[in-house]
Amino acid sequence: MKSFIIGKNDADQRLDKYITKALPGLPQSLLYKYLRTKRIKLNGKKADIAARLKEGDAVDMYINDEFFAPKEETYSFLRAGRSLDILYEDENVLALNKKVGLLSHPDEGEYVDTLITRVQRYLYEKGEYDPKNEASFAPALANRIDRNTGGIVLAAKNAESLRILNEKIKAREIEKQYLCVTVGRPPKKADTVEGFLVKNEKTNTVAVLDHPVPGGKSIRTSYRVLRTNGDLALAEVTLHTGRTHQIRAQMAALGCPLLGDGKYGTNALNKRYGGYKKQCLYSYKTTFAFATDAGLLNYLKGQTVEVTDVWFAKEFETLTNPARR
Repeated sequence: MKSFIIGKNDADQRLDKYITKALPGLPQSLLYKYLRTKRIKLNGKKADIAARLKEGDAVDMYINDEFFAPKEETYSFLRAGRSLDILYEDENVLALNKKVGLLSHPDEGEYVDTLITRVQRYLYEKGEYDPKNEASFAPALANRIDRNTGGIVLAAKNAESLRILNEKIKAREIEKQYLCVTVGRPPKKADTVEGFLVKNEKTNTVAVLDHPVPGGKSIRTSYRVLRTNGDLALAEVTLHTGRTHQIRAQMAALGCPLLGDGKYGTNALNKRYGGYKKQCLYSYKTTFAFATDAGLLNYLKGQTVEVTDVWFAKEFETLTNPARR
């Protein structure tokens, strides 16, 4: 028999989810059987599968020792890169400047060197995270940015902070603003546009329509032109909804696709300005605009994190003359 005492980072999750993470070698069929037959108990009593754990709860497991094999102590995240651009850090959260080309999370093509594995390595080497002391929690990202887009990503050091960040992002109480360069000037200097987004799963693209359709999702986007340079415009964009490729598709629908965007723009347009292969889009500003209680993170209310050296904004005036870049 082995007893697990629930710590702060493991609280407020379902019992079965906790056991699955704590004992990855235990088959699901046995997990549910052991719960039914009381070989797994919660605070000494028969446990419900969906019971929500509280800090200090005891999960007692009367099961074979083979399922308690120690966790691997050679962690894959230690093979991730060390380079991190940290814009803000405290005991609960990190605000990171993700560079273009770096994945937020592992995928089938890159498992080791991603933003989250770099964060985990960084915190492990600082002594703020040790998998041996965590049954199910690992530092995690609260939002993600596509590989070919750069900008601010928030990471949580503990489960409570992750829960709050996720809730605030869902409630639109964390505001994100983007910088972009468009080929062709937007129709107005500033505007808020609405429409409906329809995704094509086969091509992994979206289309913007001006009327509702089955499966379409409403979108709302505000933009403000900051500077112009010939046919190019440097614009600040605020998302009021967060949909797949929303900015890229919305600006293209207005007749001004993003510079460097080969999916919603054209290679011919990009070649005119030096053959840009990186889309000029950056999540450069994040504001903690909490309208409701944020618990542990209330101290962040009203604070803003900003990237001040967005690469294409610095060289905007020279974009029409590739030789000067």
